[in-house]
Amino acid sequence: ALRSYLRFRIGAGDQVSHLLPVIVSPAEWRLAPLPQVLSPIEVARLLAAFSPDVPSARRDYAMVRCAVDLGLRANVGCLDLDDIDWSAGTIRIGPTKSRRVDVLPLPQATSRAIAAYLRSERPRTAHRRVFVRQVAPVDKPISSAVVRHVIRAAYRHAGLPHTRVHLLRHTLASRLLANGGTLKEVADVLRHR
Repeated sequence: ALRSYLRFRIGAGDQVSHLLPVIVSPAEWRLAPLPQVLSPIEVARLLAAFSPDVPSARRDYAMVRCAVDLGLRANVGCLDLDDIDWSAGTIRIGPTKSRRVDVLPLPQATSRAIAAYLRSERPRTAHRRVFVRQVAPVDKPISSAVVRHVIRAAYRHAGLPHTRVHLLRHTLASRLLANGGTLKEVADVLRHR
């Protein structure tokens, strides 16, 4: 608006052309707006979207719980049984996109969900991955495509219009900031440098 006003004044004969270069054009970055997040009510709906009639309900719930509470990407399927320290209440996140290993506190709701899956639903397998296939061949870990499919199906069952798995990371970051966390703490939990 100020630039337009100065051009008008120049057109009217005023000597203000030296001021035009001083006015900086506003930056318009493509990713500048805040990312979309789920409200607490939508998160509750998402976590309640798992029907016990589905053979993999506990596994799917535990995976979504990991994404919601720990901010894991679709690499949830890469968790090993040895990554969980039940007595210390921590979980080790192996080298992923950030190429480093991090140890995070394991929220109680997430640990209960994983434990319920391991006790009641996980098929017998010699594989050390936490989340394995529910159908033959069950001795194989799940892929990131399965995690994305599970989370998208949970959105659908909850009646939410979203499809992006990364939205759960944004939601966790927003929740941490709203509860008084700093940007550094959010970066640490999301494993950003």
